[in-house]
Amino acid sequence: MKETQQSLLLCLSFLLGCRINRVLPVPLTVSPSRSQFFRGESVTLICEDENRSDGWTVRRNTSRETRTECGDKWWRKNGSTCKTSSIREHDTGLYWCESMSGSSSSSSSIQLSVSGGSVILQSPVLPVMEGDDVTLSCRAKNPTHNLPVAFYKDGSFIGDGPSGHMTLLHVSSSDEGLYKCNISRHGESPSSRISVKEKPTTTSCPPPTPSPPSSSSPSSQSDLYISLSCVIVVIFLLVLVLLVLLVKRRRHKTKADKGDDVTYSDVQITQLHQQRAKESPSSAIYSDVRTDGISYGEINIRTNRTRDVRLDTNIIYSSLR
Repeated sequence: MKETQQSLLLCLSFLLGCRINRVLPVPLTVSPSRSQFFRGESVTLICEDENRSDGWTVRRNTSRETRTECGDKWWRKNGSTCKTSSIREHDTGLYWCESMSGSSSSSSSIQLSVSGGSVILQSPVLPVMEGDDVTLSCRAKNPTHNLPVAFYKDGSFIGDGPSGHMTLLHVSSSDEGLYKCNISRHGESPSSRISVKEKPTTTSCPPPTPSPPSSSSPSSQSDLYISLSCVIVVIFLLVLVLLVLLVKRRRHKTKADKGDDVTYSDVQITQLHQQRAKESPSSAIYSDVRTDGISYGEINIRTNRTRDVRLDTNIIYSSLR
């Protein structure tokens, strides 16, 4: 019973937009702003939490480790900032921000690649908006002198860049994929993925912030459980409300069918025989009459047979209210 109440409170808070030990994710920024780096470059990762003080940390997945925190075995940590002065090939992996307060919220993940070669591709770190223009740059570690540059998508050649640049105009979902470049006599860059997100409209909500893979966020199962619990509780509440409304409507209809109580006075007029009329003319018998608030008067009944003839009647009033 206690667990049910806690689940109900959590779901109600979720529906009302309240926060129960959950906070909104913060973005992860990379400096310099790109996803590929030469070995030995200085790189800084920052979890931006200007409006919150609960603290965030950078975590990563690499070929050597899973969900490790910055400052534990790699790089240097200073608050929500993680920095290295010499990045290495084994630092290639998935990076994201995670709250230190125990919340399951996390930022969108960023894939960083470190090249031991002499060519890298400079491309957007985060997903780009549908309809925007995206510029790709092929960069050599050593200066080049207008050497031809070829660009590839998913392993297929897509064009040359005389100045080492290529611009994708008005990108759409069809432009998503793995991109790389090749500089003649210098080598080829690693591949980087470009993702395109749908442009939000006034009639639809923006897409949810993508989360790290399930291997990097063990709390995803807990989030799924909470979501399913909320759906079940909401359905239960809706059914309960409908049942209450149906019961009230049925009761109201039953009362309407019965109608209001109406009290009628039972008045019985008995015309006695002519002999009884002669003996006691204009006699009236009153029985079971409540005298409070009632005025009595003589009742005269005329017929069409005789003109101005007073009939002798016995009038019985009973059960008058």
